[in-house]
Amino acid sequence: MTKLFLVRHGETVDNAAQILQGQEQGELNEHGREQAREVRDKMRGEKIDVFVASDLKRAIDTCRIISEPHGCPKIVTTPLLRERDWGSFTGKYIPNLDWQNNWPDDIEALEHLKSRAQNFLTWLKTTYPDKTVLAVGHGIINKAIQSVYFNKPMNQIMKMTNAEVRVLIL
Repeated sequence: MTKLFLVRHGETVDNAAQILQGQEQGELNEHGREQAREVRDKMRGEKIDVFVASDLKRAIDTCRIISEPHGCPKIVTTPLLRERDWGSFTGKYIPNLDWQNNWPDDIEALEHLKSRAQNFLTWLKTTYPDKTVLAVGHGIINKAIQSVYFNKPMNQIMKMTNAEVRVLIL
């Protein structure tokens, strides 16, 4: 049995500005670093065997802060935890996007996103059996992971706030 602490990265400059980051690197703002420190302090007493993060900077930076009390262990990065590829919506101001009618063809399909989520869960269970893993991802991929885990549609999974932690037993 693998225990997964699934975490969303701390707030970024673009989150605060309502810019859709997608697979851009992103930079934590001061509030995001404080959120990561709050998770660090809550998780200080947990026995965590492995720290995993998306290979995007905002997730790696969040994970690095959270892992500090654990001797700053090596952080394993994986593209399986990358945020959804929003294609030509990337970098755009979210309130101006037409979510109903004009979805570009270059947005990552939900089927592909959920396949990545399943691959991540399978990789975790096979690579880290009987371990406790803290993994820092992003809002939509974390939602997809929970959708696969609970076998529920994505719209039935509550959105994770920045630096929120959820626990899944694999």
